[in-house]
Amino acid sequence: MSATARVTPIGEHEIAAARSYFIELHARLSDAWASLDPGAPQRRDEWHRPAGDALSGNGRLSVIEHGTTFDRAGVAFSDVSGAKLPAAASERHTGLAGQPFRAMGTSVVVHPANPYVPTSHANVRLFTARGGETWWFGGGFDLTPVYPFDEDARAWHQAAKAACDPAGPTVYATLKEACDRYFYLPHRGETRGIGGLFADDLNDATEGHGGGFEHCFALIRRIGDTYLSS
Repeated sequence: MSATARVTPIGEHEIAAARSYFIELHARLSDAWASLDPGAPQRRDEWHRPAGDALSGNGRLSVIEHGTTFDRAGVAFSDVSGAKLPAAASERHTGLAGQPFRAMGTSVVVHPANPYVPTSHANVRLFTARGGETWWFGGGFDLTPVYPFDEDARAWHQAAKAACDPAGPTVYATLKEACDRYFYLPHRGETRGIGGLFADDLNDATEGHGGGFEHCFALIRRIGDTYLSS
């Protein structure tokens, strides 16, 4: 079901709770990567875009480059708002073109120095429009080994399933299939890596994932926490 379908509006309290989680996850991820590569400097920056720009907001970035453990490990948090969503950015949700919006989330890309350690990606995010009248979560994580190991693949997907199971018996299969489809490489006839989870348009009007803001937010938190622990 489209995220522009009728959903229960959310307010500043719910948006602030999501922002707090995304910032806290950014800090935990940044600290974890620093602890795994203690000899490499980690650059931590904050940025701000003032109101009046096409996009205003703030964010944080943590990056390790050319370390012993990581060739590059980046963690980013952003929270941006705009007065009008560009039509090009609302291709899937044409009813939102020109509407005020806010988008926030935390994302991570990790490329280890050792080719026997897999590359991984993760992202958790919240999009709101019309002051919270329309909202949805998205995100997930995936693993791309250079040299795959069955034990690692099983452990990765067991953790992914455990993160999804409290949300319902079909959620893991749905999000796994979405990840495989999203990262399919048609020119090679295969998926990128061993996959993981991918969710978009996740709100209380989403078929199979309903339950209101807290239900969806809890799933997104488990996805973010499970990525770090896995």
